[in-house]
Amino acid sequence: MSFNPYSTDLPITEVIDEVKAHLHSNNTLIVNAPPGAGKSTLLPLALLEEDWLEGQKIIMLEPRRLAARTIAMRMADLIGDKVGNRIGYRIRFDNCVSEQTQLEVVTEGILTRMLQSDNALEGVGLVIFDEFHERSLFADVALALSREAQQVLRPDLRLMIMSATLDMPQLTKLLNAPSAVSKGRQYPVEIIHEGENDVMLLPELTARVVSKAVKEQQGDILVFLPGEGEIRSCETILKKKHRDISIHPLYGQLPPNKQYAAIMPHREGKRKIILATSIAETSLTIEGIKVVVDCGFSRTLKFNPNSGLSRLETVDITLDSADQRAGRAGRLGPGVCYRMWSKGTHNRLQPHRTPEIEEADLASLVLEMAQWGVADIRKLTWLSPPPKGHLAQATELLHQLEALDNNRITEHGKAIHQLPCHPRLAHMLLMAEEEELAPLACDIAALLEERDPLGKEAGIDLNARIEALRRHRLGELKSKPLSRIAKIAEQYRRILSLEEDNSSVDPYETGLLLVYAFPERIAHAKPGNNAQFKLANGSIAAAGHQDDLAHESWLAIANVNAREGVGKIFLASPLNPQDLAPMVKTVESVSWDTKRGGFKAQSELRIGSIVLQSKPLHHYDEGLKIKAISEAIKKEGSWLLNFDKEVMQWQNRVLSLRSWDAGYDWPDVSTEALLADNESWLSPYLSAVKKPDDLKKIDLKTVLQHHLDFELQSRLEQLAPERIKVPSGSQIKLNYQSNGEAPVLAVRLQEVFGMTDTPKVNNSAVNVLMHLLSPGFKPVQITNDLKSFWSHAYFEVKKELKSRYPKHHWPDNPLDAPAVRGVKRQNK
Repeated sequence: MSFNPYSTDLPITEVIDEVKAHLHSNNTLIVNAPPGAGKSTLLPLALLEEDWLEGQKIIMLEPRRLAARTIAMRMADLIGDKVGNRIGYRIRFDNCVSEQTQLEVVTEGILTRMLQSDNALEGVGLVIFDEFHERSLFADVALALSREAQQVLRPDLRLMIMSATLDMPQLTKLLNAPSAVSKGRQYPVEIIHEGENDVMLLPELTARVVSKAVKEQQGDILVFLPGEGEIRSCETILKKKHRDISIHPLYGQLPPNKQYAAIMPHREGKRKIILATSIAETSLTIEGIKVVVDCGFSRTLKFNPNSGLSRLETVDITLDSADQRAGRAGRLGPGVCYRMWSKGTHNRLQPHRTPEIEEADLASLVLEMAQWGVADIRKLTWLSPPPKGHLAQATELLHQLEALDNNRITEHGKAIHQLPCHPRLAHMLLMAEEEELAPLACDIAALLEERDPLGKEAGIDLNARIEALRRHRLGELKSKPLSRIAKIAEQYRRILSLEEDNSSVDPYETGLLLVYAFPERIAHAKPGNNAQFKLANGSIAAAGHQDDLAHESWLAIANVNAREGVGKIFLASPLNPQDLAPMVKTVESVSWDTKRGGFKAQSELRIGSIVLQSKPLHHYDEGLKIKAISEAIKKEGSWLLNFDKEVMQWQNRVLSLRSWDAGYDWPDVSTEALLADNESWLSPYLSAVKKPDDLKKIDLKTVLQHHLDFELQSRLEQLAPERIKVPSGSQIKLNYQSNGEAPVLAVRLQEVFGMTDTPKVNNSAVNVLMHLLSPGFKPVQITNDLKSFWSHAYFEVKKELKSRYPKHHWPDNPLDAPAVRGVKRQNK
């Protein structure tokens, strides 16, 4: 290698020797270095000649495609070579490697697929995880599998995790690995807070701040916006105001030549404004940037396991993202960052971004792990364990797609895994081969993976996009977005050994293929057809009233926004109901609907949650009925049952003993806990329930009392009695508190004449709080020390009561006076 990494003035050179020493004696290392330190280019090159590598490859994982290409090209240039020789890259549908390649920069699921085809990663000596702080799903999965390979098969396999911002103590503890830290060389960046922002006016407000920065500062300007829509709107505004400045968008779906034009210096030396998504936060080196304008928002894809759908959300950026964005202005010299939010808002930002694994669709992950042979996914080494709900939804989907059987991967699942796309699309491609519709499926898969090439103005019909794609291939329609989609479709046809098909499209065939990919999104028009459809997963979605597909009876939906209430359909195709015959199932539906009268048992013909036909069911499993009512109680809450004052007092008595009587296992009988676990204590009493009124008639106090074992029932009466007998002979109810505070005894003062000591509960360990009342039942004194009250406060109270209730007897010595329930008039 002709390149000497120590010859540069980049800060990372200070820790190269430390990194080499650690990797010589450890198989895992964490490197922390700020953006611009040179870690992504110099460190991998510096390690190529290490003895322990022994001619094996280095694989470096990059979370973004543009960064993977750019870094590979930069490293090749540093050693005076062409990319594809010693330094190469591999990304989805694009690779530039050869037999001579010693260092491969890979992205997305490439490393995971390498691990699946060769669990031991033979021929690889080091795996580098670059920009790990971005916490992409693929990076987390690849790290988990690499650790598994390292621990079981390849203890000599070295792993190096590199990041600009990470929770270092947590990571070093989890991986049990040393770390090397480069302080970097960041020039000072002046921060200017522009005050509060409005996400609804983002392009206009951002353009205003950019114009201000153009006037006030020198050098190129990097602007951060959430997505393509805001970028294009802002670009339009700025091009009208600044005709002498070269303005460049930069986002993931942009063609590579335009991405490179954004990051490279302008050929004619013009000043530049780059409008970028978070793609520009790290890795990429953009020459000439001295000013950053940060709108303060990013866009993230969040998955809802309840609906099985993902949706893009615009969210506030985190502190680490804000720091990285500002840092882009200080790589070459002192810079300026305009933040479009206030200092107060800045102090409230979350410190770190949420890992993708906590918010993403995990179908691909579950399939990867099934292929790997992992029985319990959560037992692997995860920096952030995948959420149980997301795993359950993904597992259910893969069973629907016949990729799993009893959580084991099937032969069909293995075939799905071989295809470089989401399991849904892979299943569709494979099923299309059986239907002799594979060329159409390739076009559909390519269209669904990319942004809509026609936009919302074209309506929701996916077939319009397929026809446009085929017209483009025939040369009848020119479109850069369609060119990219055509290339992806061609890659799928090549994988499946298919010929190109540009014939006219049968929309029902499109609908059938979408059903294979999205079985839970089969949609049936709601009665009255107000452009609303019920999906097989139970949710409701709508098309525009003027849309061509708004009046169809059946749709297969490819893209829908899972909003609260009614979702919005973006892409769909009409369905022939005859094609749905294999999906219709007879279901015995045992359910509870409070609004419609309560319990129902029906035999239904269904597609998921879509009911086609129903009739009363006279013979059903009693257990299903109890389960249905129990679930309704969990969902609808305490108002279905009679939680009256008697029940609440019983609950408070038991809850008090949970605080006082720690030696006994008193159950949690809070309303929340009882509702969540109602089946365990209420199920014997639900058999006769048919309507909501029947639930209200259940004697909850008796039911709950009997749910305690005999010892606890007896102990409850002994330690927390319902009533206390006072000298008048009355049995007065105690009022217990749920938080374990002293219970209240509200009693008329005349009924406790002669009582010397404060009553106690819990084996005399807790004094009750006495509310002493007037004859009119108004509080006159609150005390937990009755003896002190008689000695001191009584005589003041007596004066007041004697004037207000002159006909009542108020003795001078209350301890010797007889207690009375009613009115004892004084002697005349």
